[in-house]
Amino acid sequence: MKQKIPPSEVTPEELYNSRRQFMKSTLQVTAASLFVTSCNKKSSSLADITATTATIGVPQGNSLTDELGNALTDYQNIIEYTNFYEFATSKIGPAKLTKNFKTDPWSIQVGGLINNPQTFDLDSIRKEFAQEERIYRMRCVEGWSMVIPWLGFPLHKLLNIVGPKSDAKFVRFETIFDSDQMPGQKSPIYPWPYVEGLRMDEAMHDLTILATGIYGKDLTPQNGAPIRLVVPWKYGFKSIKSLVKIDLVETMPVSLWMAVRPDEYGFYANVNPNVHHPRWSQSTERRIGGSDRVNSMLLNGYQDEVASLYQGMDLTVNY
Repeated sequence: MKQKIPPSEVTPEELYNSRRQFMKSTLQVTAASLFVTSCNKKSSSLADITATTATIGVPQGNSLTDELGNALTDYQNIIEYTNFYEFATSKIGPAKLTKNFKTDPWSIQVGGLINNPQTFDLDSIRKEFAQEERIYRMRCVEGWSMVIPWLGFPLHKLLNIVGPKSDAKFVRFETIFDSDQMPGQKSPIYPWPYVEGLRMDEAMHDLTILATGIYGKDLTPQNGAPIRLVVPWKYGFKSIKSLVKIDLVETMPVSLWMAVRPDEYGFYANVNPNVHHPRWSQSTERRIGGSDRVNSMLLNGYQDEVASLYQGMDLTVNY
């Protein structure tokens, strides 16, 4: 029988969710120019990067905001206030406990219902997709919110290489399991390793990315180094960190939070201010770095891009 999880150990309202040189010439800027203002949201060097990396069909803002005019979150806030239960359940714990987390060498195994199963080492991924990388200024929401300039590339670029079979309906993602490095994984409360999933059409969308950096630098361990998923129209826990395994499957994967609290965390986890968590409202969010709460937006404001994925679905039932 599964152990009942005490409320104190269940996801709180404010859940949030490598030594690399840029290979793309348009991203080759020095750390000095990037961090001339300590990577804060007024950094003019980010404009130099994003000016050359626009992608047709992907929402664009200017260098200091997302496309809705929301200011980028300060770099220090992004790396100091994180959710990574594999290390700690507090928001400040992961930044302290990940300092010695080893991310090199690193590989991702891709298998399941595909024509060309492969294991990609991180260096080969970087080389393969160097020309696909760009800056994505995306909003991330989980009761609190940030606007983060991710460096990444669309997940479908990787999936197209392995050749999904026609009976692949979902994508299952898995985080590294290494309790020696990740003390939170010693907890018996959660069914480690961390697992998440997407429907195939969600996974193939241009806004579903594999991220390897923030603010022009490599991901920090507490932010999911060395490579993580980012799905901006869903709550942050869907954007699984420190990926080591991707499988294409026929049936819907059971994610970690579905396993421990299916009444609170459904498969889709689309941002929806009209569907409240059983223990709190999701109609507003608090921007990290500020004191005011703002109204949450359906699909996190990405309705124009992704609403067609859910045409005919009741998003209050498919939560």
